[in-house]
Amino acid sequence: MELMEWFKGFPYLAFDVETPNSRSERMSAIGIARIENGVIVEESATLVNPQQPFDAFNVALTGITPRMARSAPIFPEIWEKIGPLFSRSILLAHNAPFDLSVLSKCLTDYDLEAPRYLPYCCTVRMGRRCYPELANHRLDTLCIRCEITLTHHQAGSDSRACAELFLDYLAHGLETRDFLRLYDRLERRTLSKKEIGALLAAAREQS
Repeated sequence: MELMEWFKGFPYLAFDVETPNSRSERMSAIGIARIENGVIVEESATLVNPQQPFDAFNVALTGITPRMARSAPIFPEIWEKIGPLFSRSILLAHNAPFDLSVLSKCLTDYDLEAPRYLPYCCTVRMGRRCYPELANHRLDTLCIRCEITLTHHQAGSDSRACAELFLDYLAHGLETRDFLRLYDRLERRTLSKKEIGALLAAAREQS
């Protein structure tokens, strides 16, 4: 069994989070874009009340102010609706370890249920393989190269752009199996190939 077989049939879910401060342990916004059969079939975005103070830098970057977030739902209310999508999807994010770390901190701090191991592909890593000639592989740079509309640091726009980039990479011949990783949300890190191999071996024994 290889990792891709473990998640055979899973749809893809691109997501992006914005944060209120340098601690990066809460969200001020989250956006998602779900892909099925090579098509974006669902999108949503919402502000999040982080229940934490805002830094001036983050306000300037995202345009989200404490006043705007004050009346927004807190993360557990949002997770009740989107949690099932995250639990049954291969996740996509640009610089995925950052977004996964913020997500994991929120899940832990609010004591919410979610799988321990989250399958994901990072669209930065894929972009480096697909477009090695670019000076950098930031989201805005790749969107210019691929002619994808982007309003940067708006969670809904960023998650949509991430999904479109992923579809572009597939159209250029990249394969999910070459970039699929597992994120341990409790330890907040990506598993090594050796650790993934051990999990797959255990799964084989149980099947």
